[in-house]
Parts: sequence; C-alpha cells; structure tokens
Amino acid sequence: MSEFRMPSLGTDMEDGTLVEWLVAPGDSVDRGDIVAVVETEKGAIEIEIFDAGTIRQLVIGVDDLVPVDTVLATYQKSDEAPVPALTREQAAPRQVALEAGAAIQVSPAAPTEPATPKTAPGRLRVSPAARKHAADLSLDLGLMVGTGRGGAITLEDVERAAAQPPAPAATATPTAPAEPAGPSLAGLSPMRRAIANAMARSKHEIPHYYLAATIDMTAALDWLEAENEKRPVTGRLLYAALLIKAVAKALAKTPELNGVWTRDGYHPSDDVHVGMAISLREGGLIAPALRDADKKDIAALMADFRDLVKRARAGGLRSSELSDPTITVTSLGEQGIETVFPIIYPPQVAIVGFGSVVERPWAVDGKIVSRRVITASLAADHRVSDGHRGGLFLAAMDRLLQEPEAL
Repeated sequence: MSEFRMPSLGTDMEDGTLVEWLVAPGDSVDRGDIVAVVETEKGAIEIEIFDAGTIRQLVIGVDDLVPVDTVLATYQKSDEAPVPALTREQAAPRQVALEAGAAIQVSPAAPTEPATPKTAPGRLRVSPAARKHAADLSLDLGLMVGTGRGGAITLEDVERAAAQPPAPAATATPTAPAEPAGPSLAGLSPMRRAIANAMARSKHEIPHYYLAATIDMTAALDWLEAENEKRPVTGRLLYAALLIKAVAKALAKTPELNGVWTRDGYHPSDDVHVGMAISLREGGLIAPALRDADKKDIAALMADFRDLVKRARAGGLRSSELSDPTITVTSLGEQGIETVFPIIYPPQVAIVGFGSVVERPWAVDGKIVSRRVITASLAADHRVSDGHRGGLFLAAMDRLLQEPEAL
C-alpha cells in the first residue's frame, strides 16, 4: 500500500488545511490527477498524485489542519498487494512522535476517535471561495466570526458581513505610545508572514552574492515587434517570454545555478523549471514554475506564462507548480524600476531580476547611438557558485538576446 502525503509547497510551509477531496475510496487515478485541494498561506492549491492506482482510504477529513508529510490517503498501485487500512494515529508523521519521545502504539481492534481540526495560533481558517469573495469586497476577514467546521469562515459568513452596515467609528482616547516589544509578525497577513519567514531564512542561511549587467535589447525588441505583426492580438508575445527563454537556455553554460540546496547539500536539476514571481491583487506574491522552459518555443512559453498568471491570481495552481521551480525570475519593469536586487527563494540557489527597458546612449561601431537596454541582475548562493560563474551566466544570456530568432 502506498501513502499519499501532504506535500511541502515551499520551505515556508509547515501545514495546510484540507478543504476538498476530489476522489473517493475505490476511485482509479492516473499520474498527475488532481485528488485534493489544500488551503495554505499562498491560497487554495490543487494537489496532484504522482502514481497510477486505486484510492483505498481517505485518512484525513475535510477542514482538518495537518502538518507537511502527514498521510492524507492510501492508494494501491497495480503491482502492490492489498494491506489493512491505516488508522488516523498511524497516519501522523513518524517524526512527530519521535520528537515527543514517545512511540505511536495503536491497537488494531480499538476504534479510532475522529481528530479535532486544529488551527495554528493567529491563523484564520477560511475557505478558498470565502477568501476570494472577501478580497473582492475589501472586507477584513479578521473581523468575522466563522460558522464553519472548527470555526472556519465560509462564503455565507462573508456575505453576511457584507450585508451588515459598517460599525460607527469609535472615539479614540489619546494614549502614550507603547514601547516596541521587538520583532513581531502579528500584524501581517498569512501570506506576508509566509514571505517574511522565507526571506528571513534566506538572508540568514544563504551567503548571497550579487551581479548586474546592462543588456542591449534593441535587436530582441525589433524582432518581437516584427513577429507580433504576423500574429493576432490574442497571440502576441511579450518581451518577458524572451527573457525567460534566455534565462533557461543560459543555464546550459552554468548548470550549477539550476538546482536546490537541502539539508544534505546541493542537488543539481537536469530539468529547467523557471519560477515566475507573480504579484497577487490582494497583496503578496507567488512564484509557480514554468516547466521545461528551455525546451519550449517562445509561443508555447508565452501561452504557458499567461495561463500561469491567470490561475495564480484566481487560486487555481497545482502543487507541483509550487514545489518544482529550480530557479526564479522576477521583474519590476512595469513599476519603472531599473535595477532589481532580489533575494533567493529557498531551497533554490539563484534568482534573476529584470528592471524596465529604457533608452540610453550606447556605443555601436565607434558611434554613440540611442539603444533600448535592460538591467539584468543575479543573486546566487556562494556555497554553490562564485562571481566568475555568475558572470558567465549573464554574458550567455546577453549573447542569446542578441539573436532572438534563435531562441
């Protein structure tokens, strides 16, 4: 019997709330099928299964808050012999019991009590539909009382709060300012807390080095404009697709920038899955993966990028899209920022930043002309690479963008 466990969707994830099962015992599943929806600080994530087989038991109930690596369900592969179903106590991660200094002992004949859903301190339990509806209405979830299981805020709770007249503002009584009590995440949203924890870990654990290069984008943008003249409006390309493809292909020259660092050291990746930093309308950001970015043509990459942005902002990402990135790309060009100095997202070992395209005087064949240029920056993990290798990466990316038709 195989175990389907709560996946880790990033180093900042400790647990998640199971909000929906999409399968039932006896259902057949194929590799890549969506079997559950889990609510995390990053929103509602569709969880995939990575083996074909038959679902035998749903161990965890809907609305349960469960730690990463907890067994959610069991399933039987075609070449596996049937075994008895797990009890809920047996489904708990073994390391939790070991850390507590006690062994898990379950009598097969003893009935199992349903586990009471637990909520992490300071964390709201909100259904995905309720969270989105509250964001659309600009309502504060922290002021609502949940009527769902375990105190979860439901869509009906949000609609009820929206129908209520706003409370009159209270008259404030002047008080002396309180002394700061030290660093606190209390006033932050769940997503911002997750980002804060991940970035604090990154700066604490990863010895960053930074490099930047100014790249002439004139040839790339001229090619893009000519190419878009041939395409319908809905199929036109953005220069972001050229940048992503250049990053993915440049990694062939410096493969050590493409991988992850875990507790047992560095693990290079043979696949290039570029994480795209996407800002969310309700605040915060998320960086799901564009899989196999080095192998796709520009048109396919552009279509995948549009789809990824749409689903990220609608709350329809898959678990593999959050766990698979091997390097991340971030851009603040739309905000007019010329240079970005990004922070590596663990467990990755590199991140590439792009600013806006600007016109600058440029020397070409001994003459000063106006060219459209962009600043590309690299933050990399000094445990895995050094400035020389990072410089080779930026130079390779520059060369690729001078021949956009070859991308």
